[in-house]
Amino acid sequence: MKLRYIFYTLIVLGLAYLIYYRISANKKLENSGQGGAAVGKGAGPGKGLQVEGVVVSAIDFTNGLELTGALEANESVALLSEVSGLVTKINFTEGSNVTKGTLLVKINDRDIQAQLADALTKEKLSATNENRSRQLLDKGAISQEEYDTSLADLQSLKSQSQLIRAQLAKTVIYAPFSGKIGLRSISVGEYLTPSTTIANLSSINPLKISFSVPEKYIGQIKLNSDITFTTDGFSKTFSGKVFAIEPGINTQTRTLQIKALVPNPDNELLPGSFAKVKLSLSTIKDAILIPNQAIIPVLKGKTVFVTRNGKAQQVPVEAGTRTADNILITSGLKVGDTVLTTGAMAVKQDSPVKVTVVKN
Repeated sequence: MKLRYIFYTLIVLGLAYLIYYRISANKKLENSGQGGAAVGKGAGPGKGLQVEGVVVSAIDFTNGLELTGALEANESVALLSEVSGLVTKINFTEGSNVTKGTLLVKINDRDIQAQLADALTKEKLSATNENRSRQLLDKGAISQEEYDTSLADLQSLKSQSQLIRAQLAKTVIYAPFSGKIGLRSISVGEYLTPSTTIANLSSINPLKISFSVPEKYIGQIKLNSDITFTTDGFSKTFSGKVFAIEPGINTQTRTLQIKALVPNPDNELLPGSFAKVKLSLSTIKDAILIPNQAIIPVLKGKTVFVTRNGKAQQVPVEAGTRTADNILITSGLKVGDTVLTTGAMAVKQDSPVKVTVVKN
C-alpha cells in the first residue's frame, strides 16, 4: 500500500514540474516578444523590411494583344465527281500547283456520247418535220394545232440534247481555282462515285489567319490593322493585315472572330498551323506601366503597395492591358510614386520599409 502511495506521489510531482516548466517558458517567450515590439517602435527612419520598388514614370505605350490563332487556306475544296463512272485519265501530279481551268480527271463517257448522238439524230429529224409543217401551214394545208405539235416535239428534243450535254460535261473535272493539289485517293481504272474524294485543292498564297479577340477590345479593332505572328515551324516572325471582322459577338465565349491575310509567296506556311498572334491596337500617351509582380489581387479588384514617408501604403488600382512583364495602370497611381515589387506577403499597412529602387 505504501509503495503505491509513493508511486502516485511521484507522478503528481512530475506533472507539477512539467506544468511549471511550461508556464515559465511561455513567460520568457512573451517577454521576448514585448522586447522585440519595443525595438520596432523605436526603430529609426533607416530601419524596416528590405524590399525592392520602382518609381512610376509616364511613357508612350502601344497597346497590343497576344492571342492564339490558326492558319487557313485562302480557298480550299475537296474535289468530287458529280457522276459515277470509270476513271480513264488523271491529269495532275500530287503536290503540284495547278491553274484555274486545268483538266484534272476524265471519266468514261462512251455511253453518254451514244445517248447524245441518238438525241441529235432525233432532233435533226424533228427540225426537218417542223420546217415542212411551217411551209404547209403557210399554204393552209395543215392547221395551226398540227404545226404547234411538231414545234413542241422539236423543242422537247432540243431540251433532251442539252440535258445529255450537261451530263457529258460532268465526266470531266477541272480545277475551280489556281492552287496546290494534295494527295490523290483514286487510280486510273477505278470506279468513281460522287462520295469519293479525288484530292484536296488549296490556294495558299495568300493564307488566312483566324483568331478571336475579347469583347472589351472590339472598339479598338479596325480593318487593315497590322498583326505579327510566329509558328512552331519557323524562328522568324511573319506579318499580315486584318481584312474581315465578324459582325457579331460569340455568345458562348464573348469574343469577336477576326481574320487577317498573310502573304505566302514561297509557300512556307501551311494551312492548319498553330500561330501565336500579336495584334496592334491604339497607342496610349503618358501611360503608367508597372511590373506584373507588384499587383496584389483582392476581393474587390487589385491593389499595390507604395511607400510614403518610409512606410508601406496599400492603394487600390484599376488595370488594363497586361504584357509579358508589365501591366497598364489606368487609375490609382501617379507619376513619382514608388511601387513595391517584392515583399508583398510580408508587408502590412503602415509597416516601415527600406526600398531599393530598381529600373523598370
